[in-house]
Amino acid sequence: MVYFYMNFNVSNIFTKELPQDSETSNQRRQVLGAAYSVVNPRKCSNPKLVAVSPEVAQMIGIDVNETKSEDFLKIFCGNVGINDAVPYAMCYGGHQFGHWAGQLGDGRAINIADIFCSGAYQTLQLKGAGPTPYSRSADGLAVLRSSIREFLCSEAMHHLGIPTTRALSIITTGDQVLRDMMYDGNAAHEPGAVVCRVAPNFIRFGNFEIFAARQDFANLKALTDFTIKHFFKSIGAPSKSSYLDFLRQVSESTLDMIIHWQRVGFVHGVMN
Repeated sequence: MVYFYMNFNVSNIFTKELPQDSETSNQRRQVLGAAYSVVNPRKCSNPKLVAVSPEVAQMIGIDVNETKSEDFLKIFCGNVGINDAVPYAMCYGGHQFGHWAGQLGDGRAINIADIFCSGAYQTLQLKGAGPTPYSRSADGLAVLRSSIREFLCSEAMHHLGIPTTRALSIITTGDQVLRDMMYDGNAAHEPGAVVCRVAPNFIRFGNFEIFAARQDFANLKALTDFTIKHFFKSIGAPSKSSYLDFLRQVSESTLDMIIHWQRVGFVHGVMN
């Protein structure tokens, strides 16, 4: 893969400090004893920029004029990598329809870089960037229709004061994606697209749950210590009391987020 440099301070904290999948092939499988798998995005045949958030670009240190460049287009469609960055998909588990579903993972999302910017960590994630070991029977792709919704809703929720990921860009891939829009058996091809999402990290409940369910307590502790170290620094060094404080803070922030969801009539059925 060709790599481009875009003035990012690449940190790679997740891939440096947590266990990597020892299997390097991008085949669907159960991933054991690892927090992530290294995987490159699928190449787009004819990428074109649809929309960009100048505010998010500036937040992560990209000059607005750079968003019009070929480098920006190639990086944020997934056709080239960022210098020194390790692209990866995360392993997690979760519940679906009230039942434990086991391993889920980033089936159509790939984190292309962990960076440090303006005193904070940010992770750049491409959604719809192709299959990963966690894609199961899916293609790992996204269509323009759902990508527009992702982009607009992310930025709208942020400006409504609701905790959320941000959206940097939408890029069409030039490739067609087969989807059954109405779930009635009449699948049709739609334009493919990739959204770049931005957040301090994409660690979720399910990243902890998969280790707990497998009784992999060493990696459960490693992930917990990593999360506290980088994102809950005020809690202090690992101890029984710090773990309880971590659980309390996460519970309270999640409650606050869901209250914000409900005040605008937003409902979400998956909490993994």
